[in-house]
Amino acid sequence: MSKLIYYVAASLDGFIADPSDSLDWLLTQPQEPGGGNDYEAFIANIGAIVMGSTTFEWVLANGGWSYEVPAWVLTSRELSPPEHAPAAIRFVSGDVAPVYEEMQAAAGGRDLWVVGGGALAGQFADAGLLDEVHLSVAPVTLGAGRPLLPRRLELELLEIGQNGAFVTSRHRVLPGDGRRSAE
Repeated sequence: MSKLIYYVAASLDGFIADPSDSLDWLLTQPQEPGGGNDYEAFIANIGAIVMGSTTFEWVLANGGWSYEVPAWVLTSRELSPPEHAPAAIRFVSGDVAPVYEEMQAAAGGRDLWVVGGGALAGQFADAGLLDEVHLSVAPVTLGAGRPLLPRRLELELLEIGQNGAFVTSRHRVLPGDGRRSAE
């Protein structure tokens, strides 16, 4: 069965974007191919992705769409897909459970990725659907911004490492408070 993973980088003080939704602080940090939470190894097993509209717009404005798997964008606004996207992009709103079911069906047994947005990852956690958090912590503090995960979750540490300047970790979301148990 596929796992739903929140694969994310954050500042040392727990923010995924600064107050202006900028990731400039993140993009200047050195990484090493093959290091902890290696992106290439991670993305190779992803069959579908989900993100919020702010992340979607940031991706388009900062390098363009590069995802080759089906994508869901949760939004309450009218948005348009980029030209020549290599896979389907669906714009949806409302409950995350039906989105999760559609992603599972499209992923072909591969894992699912919550690309960005702590609030969105929190919605999946609230529904008992979030399985793991893969976190890379950058050696920078922001003081304010978008929080990593604005929820209380109990996690089990599965792995720790380093990737360039980042401290990396992988956690399993523990069952409880209505969350489904891990397989």
